[in-house]
Amino acid sequence: MTTEPVTRQKRPSIVRRLLTRRSSSRLQREHNTTAPVTPLLPSAITVPTSPLPTPPPPEHLEHFNLASSFSSSSSSLSSSSSSSASPYTCSNIATPPPPPPPCTPQDTPPSSPPLPSHIATVLFRRLSSIARRRRSEEHDEECMAKTLGLAESFLFGKDGEDVDEKRAVKLLKSILDSKSASTCRGKSYVEAQAILAFCYEFGLGIPQDFVLCEQLYMAAANSANGLAGARLAFLRRYGRPSVKIDRVEAEEWVQRVTELGPDAISWLVRAAAVYGHPAANYALGVCYHDGVGVQKSAEQAVYYYKRAAAAGQPRGEGILGYCYGEGFGVEKDDKMAFALYLRAARQGESVSMYNVAHSYEEGVGVAKNLQEAVKWYTRSAELGNCYAQNSLGYMYEEGLGVERDEVAAVRWYTLSAEQGYPWAQCNLGYCLQNGIGIRKDEAKGAFWYHAAARQGHSRAQHNLGHAYQYGIGVEKDEKEAVEWYRRSARAGNAFALHSLGYCCQYGIGTPVDESRALDLYKQSSKLGHAPAQLSLGRCYLNGVGLPSPDERRAFKWIRRSAIRGNDLAQNTLGHLYEEGVGVRPSVKDAVRWYVASARQGNVCALTNLSFLYLDGLSSTPSSLSSSLSPSSSATRAEALRLLRLAATEGQPRAQTRLAHILLKGDLLPLNPSEAVMWYELAALNGWIPAMTHLAHCLEMGMGCSVDVPGAVEWYAKAAGYGDAWAAQRLVVLLVHGSRGVGGEEMEERASLGYGVVAPAA
Repeated sequence: MTTEPVTRQKRPSIVRRLLTRRSSSRLQREHNTTAPVTPLLPSAITVPTSPLPTPPPPEHLEHFNLASSFSSSSSSLSSSSSSSASPYTCSNIATPPPPPPPCTPQDTPPSSPPLPSHIATVLFRRLSSIARRRRSEEHDEECMAKTLGLAESFLFGKDGEDVDEKRAVKLLKSILDSKSASTCRGKSYVEAQAILAFCYEFGLGIPQDFVLCEQLYMAAANSANGLAGARLAFLRRYGRPSVKIDRVEAEEWVQRVTELGPDAISWLVRAAAVYGHPAANYALGVCYHDGVGVQKSAEQAVYYYKRAAAAGQPRGEGILGYCYGEGFGVEKDDKMAFALYLRAARQGESVSMYNVAHSYEEGVGVAKNLQEAVKWYTRSAELGNCYAQNSLGYMYEEGLGVERDEVAAVRWYTLSAEQGYPWAQCNLGYCLQNGIGIRKDEAKGAFWYHAAARQGHSRAQHNLGHAYQYGIGVEKDEKEAVEWYRRSARAGNAFALHSLGYCCQYGIGTPVDESRALDLYKQSSKLGHAPAQLSLGRCYLNGVGLPSPDERRAFKWIRRSAIRGNDLAQNTLGHLYEEGVGVRPSVKDAVRWYVASARQGNVCALTNLSFLYLDGLSSTPSSLSSSLSPSSSATRAEALRLLRLAATEGQPRAQTRLAHILLKGDLLPLNPSEAVMWYELAALNGWIPAMTHLAHCLEMGMGCSVDVPGAVEWYAKAAGYGDAWAAQRLVVLLVHGSRGVGGEEMEERASLGYGVVAPAA
């Protein structure tokens, strides 16, 4: 028997196959309603005489296994034709399935309506258009990739091309500006965006433009480009002129680069390690410095910084100077650091200008020169460097190297703060809340504190906590205050550790925990924070958080705080010397520390110093008499001058003592009316002894008209604070309705109640 080769039909188009399938289905359904149709087989196949396998019953049709049917048919055909001389056997050709059994109309599966010809035509055209578009996009991507490769050749000087950065930029722009760029934005397009942004950042073949650089980096980074993500993380963390700092966003970009995997910055690695591009060396060094896209390594960072600096890259020189200044990956060398800063600064690198200025300000690596510092800060600030703008503002605020000008200080702080620099935001917030160089605006001050605090600036976090604790520019919220104190304390901020300890000690926004307070005071004290050292000393003095007081340790920590210039500690230390608490009594040392504190404007110290002199001038001898020369008229005049000064400053104890002297007429001429005035001022300031004295004057008509209702009112206030004598006089007036007696007792109380003055809390 002759045979014909089995030919392979040409694969029909998608639409044609669909139409054929639908037509075949319709034909099959027609067959199902009539007799079974014997399938057409190639002529080489002998139709078996044995019956075909029995099909499954109708109730199992939906589980009919087409593959098993094929297998059984093949077996039957193979056995029946095993003796045939045909070269084609059932083992090497596709065997069609057996025809389905007849079925009743109710068993016929639901049919789909045929596809109308006009819909088929539209579908065909659309699919053809998609296919053409895909072929076009593949072609465009291939062309972009070739253009990008050529641009890299000119940028790096590879493949036999000379370095031509301008031509490289032109090619990169041609990719972004091509007609196909609107539809084809594949890998090559995104990479071209990132590389062009890199050129704008470093001024490669085009003027430096940080605005366009940021825009292109952002577009490419949002398309998962690792180079763009890494550089955007740098710009958000450290800023550049016109690029806003946002350290929260910076960390987000670092995370996104990490998620791209180990090849995220492969372009940068190739550009630096293979082609040795100076700017790429610097940028790769930064990645190793901060651990962006690679494992953090000081040694690798310095290695690439040195390569960049050797090629004369200004930013590479500047950052290498920073490494020498900080001892990062190299041995610390301040002179080398300054030399590198200066070399880069002379090339117009604004960050290095700032570092040169800072070196002059601090006298690190070069002789201290505040005027030179201001000069370099100004140069850098005028180029838009936010670090220099903040530092220049500080120089103006403090009058360092330039005439003090708080308005100018605020102007520079504002320029820096608007670029997102946290230190400037904190400084501007402080100026606004205290009215320094600008109209006081506590709400705006709190706003800038918050702006810096959200970026992790620990001092701003503390100041924001302080604002919440006392309701300065924000609604008072002690729990929120404690939360910000905790954030700042976690960063090791000494101010926050002390403030958090204070809250724990007195239960402000958190439960009272004196042991925790003591521990926080210790942590802050070890950082040299003078107010915390004073608080720690007071804890030892009063046994707060301890089994018992420890006066020697109290003296030690209070003295440390006083030496560091804390005026409250100096006043308290004077009292410890005066009373001999934790140390041998010494009037000379008491006077010395009172004077030191008073010179800083501490009114309590001024009061205590005047009392010390007055007690020495008293007609009644005391332990201080011999030390203070009671016969000295100069000492008397100085004592009264200090007392009146303290009283004028609103110190209630000084006001009460001055009133008593005027009422008694021993050291000053008798003046009862002035005495009543000072008693009233002290009473209004909440000083309980002054309330009692004022009430007595009103009751007796001393220095004023008799005013029994007024006397009752002040006696009641003093009695409410626990003054027993005031309560007694109140009962007398309320029961008898007259002045009664008690003047001599009042005189006795006045003469004995103010001999020794306790330190101010």
